[in-house]
Amino acid sequence: MQLPQALLDSLKGVPGFDAEAFVAVHNSDTQVTSVRLHAGKCQLEQPFTHVQPIPWCSDGYYLSSRPAFILDPWWHAGAYYVQEASSMFLWHILQQLTLQNTAHVLDVCAAPGGKTTLLQSYFQEGVVVANEVIKQRNAILVENLARWGSNNTIVTQNDPQQLGALRQMFDLLVIDAPCSGSGLFRKDKAAVAEWSEANVALCSARQQRIVADVLPALADGGYLIYSTCSYSEAENEQVVDAILSQHPMLKSVPITIQPEWGVIATASPQKGGWGYRFYPHRLQGEGFFVSIFQKEGGGGAYVPYGKLPAASKTVTQLLAAQGIDTESVHLLPQGDYFLNVAPQAAHVLAALQQQVYVRKAGITIGNIVRNELIPHPELALSVSNSGNYPRVEVGLEDALQYLRKHPLSPNNAPRGWVIVTYKGLGLGFMKVLPNRTNNYYPTEWRILKY
Repeated sequence: MQLPQALLDSLKGVPGFDAEAFVAVHNSDTQVTSVRLHAGKCQLEQPFTHVQPIPWCSDGYYLSSRPAFILDPWWHAGAYYVQEASSMFLWHILQQLTLQNTAHVLDVCAAPGGKTTLLQSYFQEGVVVANEVIKQRNAILVENLARWGSNNTIVTQNDPQQLGALRQMFDLLVIDAPCSGSGLFRKDKAAVAEWSEANVALCSARQQRIVADVLPALADGGYLIYSTCSYSEAENEQVVDAILSQHPMLKSVPITIQPEWGVIATASPQKGGWGYRFYPHRLQGEGFFVSIFQKEGGGGAYVPYGKLPAASKTVTQLLAAQGIDTESVHLLPQGDYFLNVAPQAAHVLAALQQQVYVRKAGITIGNIVRNELIPHPELALSVSNSGNYPRVEVGLEDALQYLRKHPLSPNNAPRGWVIVTYKGLGLGFMKVLPNRTNNYYPTEWRILKY
């Protein structure tokens, strides 16, 4: 790999940078594969063997080799998320901040969903709003959150400037900002050819704009976590300086790290703001930078207001008869469908809809046709409640056939709607008829690989 000389020159003197080791690791065949388990769906010994814990994330593990995840039904069931190990440092940061489990969180640049699913796992009693402005990437975010199966997430699709109108609504802003991508050179060799000093400068200006635009949404006393997958100082320490200079209400927050982790603490050149660098020649992970800020002031968070429509009594009774929880959630009608939204998320959703475009909220239960619930695939993936539908356990080959949207003929399957499961986890629905079965796995999710 021919690394850009301009990048190597710009990193001379940057803490933790070792040119010879840096070049060598990029020219090696070393690949690091890591996953983060969904603790609500699986235990470690079930999906993987021969793993090594990631020291800064309790649910994160390095794998000894990279399997074909697309051919693992457990991945489709949301048992784990394939996430870069350095990005999981977010878990360690959260443990050192004074945030309640009920916090309101905004993931500003959320696709494809790695940090959003981590945030959901951490703030299970809170609300996680995941924003992605690019439509195609937003669709991937929605799909990954559907697999995660939690009802306290909301997906929006807005420019950060629009999000700034949500004054003081959030206790935590996470900005994993679009960047020049040098930290992912090992995983994406095409990014090497696309890298340029001009693009670094462009990204730096855009990163500062994103922070400035969305910052009004941060509550007094709340935290901002800024990160990139770039090595360049212009996108990291220099942005930290810009944030501290342009927004005096923010203060830099240090994080405790262990020396054996190989994470390098840095200080921005002008303001001395704390930052943390990840180099692949010093740890098992890709290039990453993160810095943490707290907004001073004791004004408190914005209290969301507004009211959402609710399902009718007839619909509620029909859903309850199917074993679906109707007591502890908000049943939200949306077009022909009904959604399962956590009560705390419902309050935030009502306020969001007055200010920004909301693409998705909670878990889609299904729609009702001729007094029958047609269950949505998301219901089978739900952590909290998927109703009292019969569950049909299948082996690996049948699971893959189901995920390819092929018909199945399982033995002794009862007639009607059933949830297809693999090793106990729901994959989706099929309907068993007298002479055939109909596979209701979403066409857009199906496996195309054989």
